[in-house]
Amino acid sequence: MKTITTAALIATFLLLGGCNTIRGAGQDLQKAGQSIEEAAKKK
Repeated sequence: MKTITTAALIATFLLLGGCNTIRGAGQDLQKAGQSIEEAAKKK
């Protein structure tokens, strides 16, 4: 099951690699990380 999941993730990233979807997802994750970091600093 783990192998199938890994293969599916790799295939998804390869298919999306040609467009800006990966870049947008990376930016979203970065913004989420910044929000979490800011929330942690306030405590």
